[in-house]
Amino acid sequence: MRGKKEKIVGILGGMGPQATVDLMQRIIQLTKALDDIDHIRCIVDNNPKIPSRIKAIIEKNGEDPGPCMADMAKRLETWGADFLAIACNTAHYYYDTVSRAVNIPVINMIDSVLDHVKQNQPDCSKVGILASPAIRITRLYEKKFNSVDIKIVYPDQKYQDILFNVIKDVKAGSIGSSVLESYTDVCHHLKNKEILTAVIACTELSALNAKTSLKTIDAAQILAQKIIDIAKNNSSHIVS
Repeated sequence: MRGKKEKIVGILGGMGPQATVDLMQRIIQLTKALDDIDHIRCIVDNNPKIPSRIKAIIEKNGEDPGPCMADMAKRLETWGADFLAIACNTAHYYYDTVSRAVNIPVINMIDSVLDHVKQNQPDCSKVGILASPAIRITRLYEKKFNSVDIKIVYPDQKYQDILFNVIKDVKAGSIGSSVLESYTDVCHHLKNKEILTAVIACTELSALNAKTSLKTIDAAQILAQKIIDIAKNNSSHIVS
């Protein structure tokens, strides 16, 4: 590994700020390091002023976040990033806009999650999704997973509403026992729907770091590991 120049990651963050900090913590925790110099360099634009994805996708009356994200990507490239990562599942709806704006690769978190499932659960035929309603509306996971015959299952509407409130609470900085109980109830609901594995497909839910009876795959954890592998030249694939 010595002799290979490490790559610098640029992170489009702020969606939300706490979720971005959580991703940074995961990168630090997953990096094998004995001293500061062993960690990877990250250039992070933790920008909570990106137009709301909820207003744009769910409420359909908000400003398009794409141009702002594209501008962030260009700036990160100018500042020295060798590749980019988007610290938000829903924001991958604007992945193509970001990718077209720069001349460096952009990790696709959803592709990375699918690769993880195929490698570790080759017989998997369906997965649950723990995410905001925007993920269901945009069909981001269906577009990838259905192509390899993996069915996507969401919570029923009642529990999806509960989960959305949990996400809003995390964004507001409220992570009390009632929030954790609500999240646990949604996970139990998916398990009762005979879901063996669910993807935590919202970085706010990743930041909860809650233990439940449902087996989960955390998209943020997979993204963090992917960032490290690329930065450390442990991976030949940046974009699936």
